[in-house]
Amino acid sequence: MNKTAKHSVMALVAVTLGLCASLAQAQAVDRVYAIDGRGEVVIDPFGLCWRTGFWTPAAAAKDPAGCKCDKDLLPKDVCEPKPAAAAPTQTTVAPPPPPPVRAKETIAADALFDFDKAVLRPEGKAKLDAVAAASTRLTLEVVIAVGHTDRFGSAAYNQRLSERRAAAVKDYLVGKGIPANRVYTEGKGSKQPVTQPGDCKGPKSPKVIQCLQPDRRVDIEIIGTQK
Repeated sequence: MNKTAKHSVMALVAVTLGLCASLAQAQAVDRVYAIDGRGEVVIDPFGLCWRTGFWTPAAAAKDPAGCKCDKDLLPKDVCEPKPAAAAPTQTTVAPPPPPPVRAKETIAADALFDFDKAVLRPEGKAKLDAVAAASTRLTLEVVIAVGHTDRFGSAAYNQRLSERRAAAVKDYLVGKGIPANRVYTEGKGSKQPVTQPGDCKGPKSPKVIQCLQPDRRVDIEIIGTQK
């Protein structure tokens, strides 16, 4: 091997080792965004940060890149520095106004979907109208919609179905005026049923399917501050 080739190989090895070290360092930190070899957040062609499967609004608030990537989904006190305390004076200073009261409403929409469907039922639309109305009473931060299924079907199929149900809820709420970037969706498949193991015994039948209706749902959480 000539001297030039030898130097090229050594340079390539050094770069590779440096990249591996950067990746190992990134993985040692609990991150919810994809990190490249330089320790920087991976940005997609649309200018959005690449989220990992561990992303949630709460986890993003703890990630060093959360404010850079999803500032509009995080509480203001996470991304905006607190104002410096005023220097003490001899004059009487009025106390600051109380901070806004954070509010959270949880709605179990168990009448949303028919068996094996991700199309909203009329009863479900009525419940989502109530969700949209509740959001107007708050300075809205985020709406979290988590989809669920009953026990029939494979785990993979039910996971996809639960995600489609959460997406259907998001589409309906966006159509009611809630900003799309304020609605976070997630699917849980059949892992979190409302019914108990002994409630709906027996193989698949119309009676058992009707009994499992509460499991075919999307749990909706609205978070914001009181106006």
